[in-house]
Amino acid sequence: MGDCLFCKIVDKKIPTAVVYEDDHTLAFDDINPQAPVHTLVIPKRHVDSVHVLDAKDEALLGRLLVSCNQVAGLKGLTAAGFRLVTNAGKDGGQTVPHLHFHVMGGRRMTWPPG
Repeated sequence: MGDCLFCKIVDKKIPTAVVYEDDHTLAFDDINPQAPVHTLVIPKRHVDSVHVLDAKDEALLGRLLVSCNQVAGLKGLTAAGFRLVTNAGKDGGQTVPHLHFHVMGGRRMTWPPG
């Protein structure tokens, strides 16, 4: 998508320090972290949000979750735990219209989140 911020990161038009990458996903640290560790995991293929996924996207969704787990391990979060979040739509708090997961940790998370 032409104006998509995350697609520009995938296409290397906007530089970022890559935390993790495979054939289908890319991870990088959030520029406005809400926890000591706050990394975003995105599909390389543009998908607007989780609410547009269907059965044909099962493999991609599985890959995204595995990538989130890889990031948690790389960031040293697996022993103590971490929070995994995706926001859908404006009322859900989604600010970039490209599916992404937040891998957050490094401190005790509270509930409810917001």
